[in-house]
Amino acid sequence: MTVPRTPPLNLNDHLDALDAAGLLVRVDRPINKDTELHPLVRWQFLGGLEENDRKAFLFTNVVDSKGRKYDMPVLLGALAASPRIYAMGMGRPVEEIGDAWNHAIANPIPPNRVTDAPCQAVVIQGEALTRPDGGVAALPVPVSTPGFDSAPYLTATMCITRDPETGVQNAGMYRAALKAPDRMVIRMAAKPGGAGGWLHWLKYRERGERMPIAIALGAAPVVVFTSPQKLPVDVDEFSVAGGLAGQAIDTVKCVSNDLEVPADAEIVIEGYIDTSVLEPEAPFGESNGYVALEGYNMPMIVTAITHKREAIFNAIISQVTPSESSVIKKVAYEPLFLHHLSKQLSIKGIKKVVLHERLTNLRPVIFLQYAYGTPRSEVWRGLYAASSFMGSVGKIVIAISEDIDPNSVDAILWSMAYRSTPSEDVLITPNRGGVQGAQYGPSNTDSGLLIDATQKRPLPPLALPKKEFMENAKAIWEELGLPAIKAESPWHGYTLGDWTERWETLAQRATASDWQLNGDDTLPRQHSGKGPEDSARNLE
Repeated sequence: MTVPRTPPLNLNDHLDALDAAGLLVRVDRPINKDTELHPLVRWQFLGGLEENDRKAFLFTNVVDSKGRKYDMPVLLGALAASPRIYAMGMGRPVEEIGDAWNHAIANPIPPNRVTDAPCQAVVIQGEALTRPDGGVAALPVPVSTPGFDSAPYLTATMCITRDPETGVQNAGMYRAALKAPDRMVIRMAAKPGGAGGWLHWLKYRERGERMPIAIALGAAPVVVFTSPQKLPVDVDEFSVAGGLAGQAIDTVKCVSNDLEVPADAEIVIEGYIDTSVLEPEAPFGESNGYVALEGYNMPMIVTAITHKREAIFNAIISQVTPSESSVIKKVAYEPLFLHHLSKQLSIKGIKKVVLHERLTNLRPVIFLQYAYGTPRSEVWRGLYAASSFMGSVGKIVIAISEDIDPNSVDAILWSMAYRSTPSEDVLITPNRGGVQGAQYGPSNTDSGLLIDATQKRPLPPLALPKKEFMENAKAIWEELGLPAIKAESPWHGYTLGDWTERWETLAQRATASDWQLNGDDTLPRQHSGKGPEDSARNLE
């Protein structure tokens, strides 16, 4: 497995590439960060745009609801508004991303520590952090879900902590609510198998010590992409980022604690978490489609803010999917799941893994595509394996055959309706961990649903016109200047095994206007001993 190409190693180079590709929109008119900014960018996820037509947005004239104007521009969509944008950040096409991640995880390159870093060109400490308009209040942090969120939130974060026992750093993409110029509250996934930062927090709390933390914003895409990736907690994300980049990532020690941060980050917020207390955080729009209600999370005291001289504040569109947050995960997770099933577990017949994105945020629903004829034992092995690969992913796993487009929910429902027998092909598994957001519900335990909706025997063709007739009709449609259409699978008929040469001949005669020959063929086969709807399969 080779991993060619070089990704951009800082945010500005990435923006130049997006701009050259026509994927960057610059908005120079005043935009209110608290009421307008996120809703404007969200329309490209909700307005029916083709996935690859989504773009990054750079807002250069940011204000708030009190009329304050911010000097720092805000960037959304530049990490993963679409798989195409994500791929540009990786420096390779989408189809190579899975191999790139596997290569980087297997061949990490330790970071290179420097002493002079662009991210520390401006250092803010002391009284400047506590002024009403200072500290994090001076940053143009947007409100993600206007009308429901309780505060502006940091979203595109690398929250960096260090294991007090092993010394290994961990970076996670956790939301952080602004509470005061020098205080935020961070939500880390607090559950078994949860976030690395939370596991570190448990250790610091047991020691009775506060936990150092640094939040980096706006690093190179390959560095940021490691943050939401589910890497083992004893793996340093900067080393995996080096594997993705093909060279060591420069890091620098924070100015107020000993953590290492990306030297080319746009902004770094340093501080510590008091592990002896928790503070209410949220409401906040969550990626499970609901607003997460108020819950206790981890307060962070800010001890320093550093940034580049002309820094850009980078955020992501999260909450209801599809979103930038879900694209970041989907593009990386799907090839990792496929690699796990096909390579590590050697499951036969597996063709594709799709984590359903719209509204469900990837985690609960997985579709597994199999080659026709795959033994049912392999189908079920894959169903079990996909549901258990990640603790919070795979509540519902559905197996389908290769003629079904795993990105078409309608096609999947058709397959479930006509290719599965619930008493034989459906299994409910107990004692699953709850999906994201379960901590706000009545129970932290859940169950799983596994469905074998694969084609188990030869079936008649799908009852749509054959491909060549649909393609010809589409050309006529376009010639007539009718409204633009988008083919949604399935859009043409195809055979599924139960189709004889005789029936093919009958069909060809019909399209050749020779249907009367078929009548001549069936007339001698009239039979007095048959009932209506009796099969004529065994005609003499």
